[in-house]
Amino acid sequence: MANDLASSTALITGATAGLGAAFARQLARDGHPLVLVARDRARLEETAAALHREFGVRIEAIPADLATDAGVEVVVARIHEGLGDDARVVGLLVNNAGFGTKGSLVSGAPAAQDAMVRLHVLAVHRLTQAALAPMARRERGAIITVSSVASYLTSPGAVNYCATKGYQRMAMEALAPEVARRGIYVQALCPGFTRTEFHARSEMPVSQIPAFLWMPADEVVAASLAALRRGAPTTVVPGLRWRAIVLVLRFLPRWLLARATGRYQATRRTAPDA
Repeated sequence: MANDLASSTALITGATAGLGAAFARQLARDGHPLVLVARDRARLEETAAALHREFGVRIEAIPADLATDAGVEVVVARIHEGLGDDARVVGLLVNNAGFGTKGSLVSGAPAAQDAMVRLHVLAVHRLTQAALAPMARRERGAIITVSSVASYLTSPGAVNYCATKGYQRMAMEALAPEVARRGIYVQALCPGFTRTEFHARSEMPVSQIPAFLWMPADEVVAASLAALRRGAPTTVVPGLRWRAIVLVLRFLPRWLLARATGRYQATRRTAPDA
């Protein structure tokens, strides 16, 4: 693995489902000790126990809500705890925790939108900054932040989702050259439609999405970790189809893109502001 990270401790947020669970499984299989972070204590402890039984690696479970200052502080404290112990220092940070909402800002729940901004932006910023210092001192480390193809879009009904995913991608793209000379690899992982619990939890309809656009979570994570091992460019878009779509999105006139996404959202509405 790049930067001599083969046996380093990996800290994964949102680790009990979807891409986070896939990262946990693949990294445990590769022999990485894990620090798993999620809100649901029972599910988190069950996941940690199952991975330990199967792969025999050391696993720590930290229940924390990263949309709150208290939750972020708990995880930052764990990152700082490992500074004097090479076996526990976090050498790979996977910022994966996230969620989506549907509906307009006019009538949507303010608390959910606030939580999204705090989780996707502030938590990512604080955990990344906390992890960078020990990585810089050791002159090795890696940070993967799970953004989205949505980071290339502006979409009615998903205003803050697209905006916060855009922050994640652009922050990682800017950070990568800043810390590369210190031996730190930074990646923005930008998957398209991925088969996880994400859409169901967000109450987003998926029946109109063509089957060929979906990717399994394991394939997305495998592409991310393969890019990490190669030290590949910062932004990773898994799947040839999605790379082609992103290429089009990057050069499509903004007015045309806005019109297209607006029409797509209109076909998804089943009720006002749904």
